[in-house]
Amino acid sequence: MTAREPGSRPLLNRRLGEFGTTIFAEMSALALKTGAINLGQGFPDTDGPEEVREAAVRALRDGRGNQYPPGPGIPELRTAIAEHQLKRYDLTYDPDTEVLVTAGATEAIAAALLALVEPGDEVIALEPYYDSYAACIGLAGATRVPVTLRPRDGAYHLDLDELRDAVTDRTRLILLNTPHNPTGTVLTREELAAVADLAVERDLLVVTDEVYEHLVFDGEHLPIASFPGMRERTLTIGSAGKTFSFTGWKVGWATGTPELVAAVRSAKQFLTYVSSGPFQYAIAEALRLPDSYFENLRADLRAKRDLLSTGLTAAGFDVYRPAGTYFVTTDIRPLGESDGFAFCRALPERCGVVAVPNAVFYDHRDQGAPFVRFAFCKRTDVLEEAINRLSELRE
Repeated sequence: MTAREPGSRPLLNRRLGEFGTTIFAEMSALALKTGAINLGQGFPDTDGPEEVREAAVRALRDGRGNQYPPGPGIPELRTAIAEHQLKRYDLTYDPDTEVLVTAGATEAIAAALLALVEPGDEVIALEPYYDSYAACIGLAGATRVPVTLRPRDGAYHLDLDELRDAVTDRTRLILLNTPHNPTGTVLTREELAAVADLAVERDLLVVTDEVYEHLVFDGEHLPIASFPGMRERTLTIGSAGKTFSFTGWKVGWATGTPELVAAVRSAKQFLTYVSSGPFQYAIAEALRLPDSYFENLRADLRAKRDLLSTGLTAAGFDVYRPAGTYFVTTDIRPLGESDGFAFCRALPERCGVVAVPNAVFYDHRDQGAPFVRFAFCKRTDVLEEAINRLSELRE
């Protein structure tokens, strides 16, 4: 019997063939290689609250979560998530049937798309989009239909007419993200109301990624599930990583009707099954931190947003100051550049800073070509040093 000849068929599933290595892995590796300051990948460079970390240590020592936790998540965390939604947004969820704990928001997105769409379905996503959206839509065998947020007057805006025109008889689901990564857009009440009206009119599901809900600096965060007719058709995704600066713990969740959550759980059980056992107990305590914690978090990141935005402007970029998240999008054309990929790959050697090209988040690569994203969830001294290095671009 002869061995099968390698290369007779690609090893990688064709649905993943277009994606390759994520841009975050590439740029983080470049940061390590060059010793550059990494403002590309969105992770904080300090840990979150000490009392939350100690809660995880306590759970470990007490033997809570060291073995498989319940499939839907531990009751303490599911209850804390339900309390959070009620306190913050007046949304009532049954922790036993309407809350599901996941391995971060990324797994929640994957499980939702694998559960709720089928080959032939269309999924509308706001472009530019977090890169896992496209991969998960592809894995589900569905077709992604991007609706592009366009820069205007210092911010990015959703064209509601374009969104409506994107809906066809094959549209199954709108994948929403607000506050929006990478643009920092926070959808307004009027925009969300229009999306809700469209979803109700066309009988569409909405999966909404709201992991930056507590990082809103201008305006307010409004869950689309709170709009008329939306609770029964919306799956809301949240995460502890961005709010509490423990991104490595990978604790996320999804809330929705019993039917939606049961469907997503059916897919999730064959992904990680369960995860983050002791950390779930810690996040249950974190969600009950006093309001002052969330207010101080916003104030700290708002100051860092302003610091980096001002520095980037002084370095010669056009800057789109974000209303939320912890990313700043910039236009490199005033620097005489137009190719974000080439610019970001050269930037570590030019001045010792890493950023991410926005084009990787687009189907229409030309729309994102001159835009570059920087993260400001770093220590103030790190941001100040990055600004000092970036000032060399004007010399």
